[in-house]
Amino acid sequence: MKVFGITGWSGSGKTTLLVRLIPALVARGLTVSTVKHAHHGFDVDRPGKDSYEHRRAGATEVLIGSANRWALMHELRGVPEPSLPELLARMSPVDLVLVEGFKRNPHPKLEVWRAVTGKAPLYPEDPQILAVASDGEMPGCPLPRFGLDDVEAIAGFVLRAVGIGLPARAAG
Repeated sequence: MKVFGITGWSGSGKTTLLVRLIPALVARGLTVSTVKHAHHGFDVDRPGKDSYEHRRAGATEVLIGSANRWALMHELRGVPEPSLPELLARMSPVDLVLVEGFKRNPHPKLEVWRAVTGKAPLYPEDPQILAVASDGEMPGCPLPRFGLDDVEAIAGFVLRAVGIGLPARAAG
């Protein structure tokens, strides 16, 4: 699977860009999945639901399925957090996996940067950042730059960066 990251500081607009980028890529005939890193505890389940109670009782994994979707929840129970490659190995094959977060991992990335975050850009310290999407000027930035709203151009850049051409099923 091809992997490309969208990275940046909290509040920079990574999720906003991703939810606009995904349909642009799908419209080109690609299958796209995402991986999102959370820096804090999170839960996809609710107390009182059977699956929640199964996990609370000590189950390591709980798989819940329906006619519309399925989800596998895995409790680490003290085991170290899995790496990005370990998580990717659990995913079904698709044309492209977009990764939000995992900013320290060595995969090609586009940085979303906005001055309002009050933080310096990441690209000078990360050679895997290949381009920047921003809502303003970035004097001295040597990388390709895109406006945050230039989703089609960003989609084209991502596909070129990972070596994906237009699928035959989308060409016709």
